[in-house]
Amino acid sequence: GAEAAGAAQPAASRGTGFVAAKALQPAARGFLDYLPNLNLKWLLLDLFILYASFPFVIRLFPSFLRKFVYLSFLSYPFGVDYQKPELYINHTVNFYLTSEQGVTLGIWHALPNNRRKEAEGKDPSWHEEALADDNPVIIYLHGNGGTRATSHRVRFAKVMSDANFHVLALDYRGYAESTGEPSEKGFTTDVLFLYHWVKARSGNSTVIFWGHSLGTGISTNVARVLKEKEGVIVDAIVLEAAFTSIRDAAATIPITLIYRKFPGFKYLILDTMARADMYFCSDQNVQVLSSPILILHSEDDFMIPISQGKKLFEIARDASQKKDTIQFISFPASKGYGHDHLSSNPDLPNILKNFLQSVK
Repeated sequence: GAEAAGAAQPAASRGTGFVAAKALQPAARGFLDYLPNLNLKWLLLDLFILYASFPFVIRLFPSFLRKFVYLSFLSYPFGVDYQKPELYINHTVNFYLTSEQGVTLGIWHALPNNRRKEAEGKDPSWHEEALADDNPVIIYLHGNGGTRATSHRVRFAKVMSDANFHVLALDYRGYAESTGEPSEKGFTTDVLFLYHWVKARSGNSTVIFWGHSLGTGISTNVARVLKEKEGVIVDAIVLEAAFTSIRDAAATIPITLIYRKFPGFKYLILDTMARADMYFCSDQNVQVLSSPILILHSEDDFMIPISQGKKLFEIARDASQKKDTIQFISFPASKGYGHDHLSSNPDLPNILKNFLQSVK
């Protein structure tokens, strides 16, 4: 029939359009196959340009580097009402101090277990007076990211206050709801102010700096200023996950791993720490301190290797006239404490109590 006859017609009789379409099919398939490769090449090129340019941007604009070190813009956990610390830690009050004009600091004060019953219904002045009750006072100085409400810091405050320590956890300028811009000099000013505020109210109670990560550098900075400028010796200093200097820390933290073989890594990134006014030279600070120092470090610390904590210990011990007051305790990797979770160790309060007893 007609349909069969049409179907039997040779391709040449169907018109030039059909022939052209058939001829272009292989080329079209090849072009379509090429597109993903083209996109991938451009993507890889963009990533390489970004990778290669980043160190130069850091060198030219050190303020960017400060953003990467002071992660105050990552105010996690999110949605925290800092005026209601009892949602995170029982028997805890929130208050604010002004360390200098334009800088207001948010602080949580977790009460010792042995004062909690009588604290119910008391006003802020009672909590201030409680600092003189002979229970030791910990001024807790946290690391570079998060806030005083971050889970491992909340756990620390719970563990230590349950063991009859006062714990005062502050957020430095620029962190959480504290005002001002983060800076090394500013952090020192903030903690000095809090220290003097505590000492004016704590009577004969032992006052301890407990610094974690970046907070270890802040602790030794403040302790050095107190000694050299005011002749004040801090009762005790605990350094958890400590580094020797911020430059040394930057050379080992995971985020710089992809740049360690980059030409000019030391000049473009490490040396720029000083251009950004970031030093935190604990290795220099501990050589002039007279305070008892306890350094704690986990063997599986992925952020700051335990070798830095050990090196800082050796520097401090070699410089100290009372070497038995400089102590180092490591925690096996099998415990899984890593960089942030030494507070998971239920024996942590006893470790501190034994240290304080040994250096009396």
